Amino acid sequence: MSTIADSSYSTIKETSKYSRKTIRLAVSLFYFGQGLVFASWASRIPDLKAALNLSDAALGIILLALPIGQLITMPLSGRLVAIYGSKRILTLATPLYALCLTNLALATHGWHLALFLLLFGISGNLCNIALNTQAVTAEGHYGKPIMSSFHGSWSLGLFTGALVGLLMMNLHLTTSTHFWIIAPIGWVHIFINHRFLLIGKSPQKEKPKFLQKPQGMLIQLGIIAFCSMAAEGAMMDWSGVYFKEIVHSPAKWVILGYASYSAMMTIGRFIGDKFIAAYGRKTMLQFCGVLVSVGMFLSVAFPYLAVATFGFMMVGIGVSVIIPMIYTIAGNNDKMPSSLAIAMVSSIGYFGFLMGPPLIGYISELFNLRYSFAVVGCFGILISLLVSKIRAIK
Repeated sequence: MSTIADSSYSTIKETSKYSRKTIRLAVSLFYFGQGLVFASWASRIPDLKAALNLSDAALGIILLALPIGQLITMPLSGRLVAIYGSKRILTLATPLYALCLTNLALATHGWHLALFLLLFGISGNLCNIALNTQAVTAEGHYGKPIMSSFHGSWSLGLFTGALVGLLMMNLHLTTSTHFWIIAPIGWVHIFINHRFLLIGKSPQKEKPKFLQKPQGMLIQLGIIAFCSMAAEGAMMDWSGVYFKEIVHSPAKWVILGYASYSAMMTIGRFIGDKFIAAYGRKTMLQFCGVLVSVGMFLSVAFPYLAVATFGFMMVGIGVSVIIPMIYTIAGNNDKMPSSLAIAMVSSIGYFGFLMGPPLIGYISELFNLRYSFAVVGCFGILISLLVSKIRAIK
């Protein structure tokens, strides 16, 4: 058993008049708030689709506006955070994110919704880069791995937002009312907790370039993120279909696959930091890659309700801490500002989240859905192999 050396955090230590636990709680609440806002939007997609009388194809095209907004602003977000600091950008961008949520309910035409989703994606990406940069700084201040628990707070916010959305729909509240209940809650939290955030690294003497030359190590980390997020996207969009068409589960148990996966992913994020501290990130990343592969292959080889559910649980635990660890490793590089490194890795990884679900569909169309999930299982093997070749991971 090994422990992660304190030198892993030597580049971003910072003094603060607030306790480490107070800072950690504040950052966790920012993660929770972002998960809550995103889930609030996701829970009302069917209502907005019906209100705008959109076909499935039209909705699918419109929904692309959100990830497009996120992707096109990755370099800009990283640069802004590098220049002005994660605390300042997060304090400004988070209220804007909540405001953009309320705008979604104002759409009266499909193109309105696409425009508002583009803005929602832009503000969300700015929050994402600033928050993960702040989390790297907070983890350095804390002196031990806590990044996974931050991402666990986001998952918890996502789950809470889904429950709140269900409650709002059962109370027959309009989408606009729902969003305007969520937004002020977020604003109050930001007003209270922004003071506890850390400033981060000292301002750069020279403004960072808009486009940085990619480093080999960051590209490798990005590929690992790509594989992990491709698996996440596949599980999010196709787990229900897999249980219905391949596992042939009863209708009431179709949701079991995704529910078991997401529950284990959330739990894994809250307990993962202790294992990272004990065994190191290299070992944990390799182990997580194996879990993703074994879980997928188990579900493919034995497509029965109990076995497939157990396999999906393994995948959930496997992907739970990969992205948090990748962001920490990227953020602690000594070649460029943390925000730019995280933006670079996140850009590559996010393509996996976008391309994973369509890839599943294409392979399924050509062969079978089981083959598609087997391909995702190969991503886990690739993660383990790549990790073993990156010397910067300890």
